Amino acid sequence: SAQAIVADLTHDAAARLALLDPPRPPVLAFFAHVETDVRERAREAGVELIVPRSRIARDAAALLETLLAPTAR
Repeated sequence: SAQAIVADLTHDAAARLALLDPPRPPVLAFFAHVETDVRERAREAGVELIVPRSRIARDAAALLETLLAPTAR
């Protein structure tokens, strides 16, 4: 099974994430910084870590480490 999900929030991925049966792996999601409504829908869907697309490109490994750290969950 997967340890984490990395999701591009384009095309309403937050709605699809909300449909996953619990328990699901923690999610690192990214969005276009101008789409604040997309970020809010992901937050409402319970996404654990949501960052702008520019940050995922720069810091993906560190973000995944943070997401998977025992204290983060």
